[in-house]
Amino acid sequence: MASKKLRRTGVSLEVCERLKRHQIETCQDLLSLTPLEVMRFAGQSYQQVLMLLQSVSQACVPSMTTALEVWKQRADLCFSTSLPALDRLLQGGLPRGTLTEVTGPSGCGKSQVCMMLSVLATLPKYMGGLDSGVIYIDTESAFSAERLVEIAQSRFPDYFCEKERVLEMAGRVHLFRELTCQDVLDRLERLEEDIISSKAGLVIIDSVASVVRKEYDTTLPGNLTHRSNLLGQEAATLKYLAQAFHIPVVLTNQITTHVGDRGERGAASFRGASDERDSGYVTAALGNTWSHSVNTRLIVQYVDAHQRQIVIAKSPVAPFAVLNYTVQKEGIRLED
Repeated sequence: MASKKLRRTGVSLEVCERLKRHQIETCQDLLSLTPLEVMRFAGQSYQQVLMLLQSVSQACVPSMTTALEVWKQRADLCFSTSLPALDRLLQGGLPRGTLTEVTGPSGCGKSQVCMMLSVLATLPKYMGGLDSGVIYIDTESAFSAERLVEIAQSRFPDYFCEKERVLEMAGRVHLFRELTCQDVLDRLERLEEDIISSKAGLVIIDSVASVVRKEYDTTLPGNLTHRSNLLGQEAATLKYLAQAFHIPVVLTNQITTHVGDRGERGAASFRGASDERDSGYVTAALGNTWSHSVNTRLIVQYVDAHQRQIVIAKSPVAPFAVLNYTVQKEGIRLED
């Protein structure tokens, strides 16, 4: 909540503009200052500043709710994936207000999942969609507008038979290509305004690991700490935005090889990951700290040349489960 923009806390536009000239835009920025500093930057009296700090403090404190209230809102807590078996296991679909990670090897369908979810989010609510915009942050240049349209027309041929609906759907998916860590951070700082202006009901980052792993060689001294700090900052911002706007945030991750006891790999490791003669195993990238930041983790992995699996490896509501799927013209198709 400390990342909340000041103009969303009831602070007047005039005061916000004065503070913005001094790079003070969030609750955290303001509350990190002394009253005397705020007086100088905002051009207000001491009493006005005390009232301002009090109102901003109250605005960024998370509101209390009860389990009963959450339970009553359960019908609005999930975003359907349009995959019935997966939705049943997740008790409705991808949880809103949280981070969902899709991780797996290259070419296994992570971006296909993201583009399919983008189409679903733009659909009317009576079709299971969110009737909203989508913010799609592409760090690997893997997004394809042609594929997005193909999924839409193949998965919902009756609805997208009209060209106008296809154009409307494509116009609601807002694509940002951010190819460095700094670009991603800058985009996340502006993401609150982007969500409001695009009326986004879904945020996708494909992938969160790509730029981080390119720029941080963790074998060099200090890089692992810097990378962990960066990922922690990104996770905190995304969690705040997911909760503040009650939207699902979907992230894709890559895989990495670890050396250790195969028996310790747990649910987040991958089948066929290593040879029986060695002690290495393949698991989700970015380490344990990042792993604890995501609320739901779906692993996609190969079974053979054509068939793949979705593994529910982490979820607050679903048991460990495995579903077979293939990638088709309409996106992801679960197999019996």
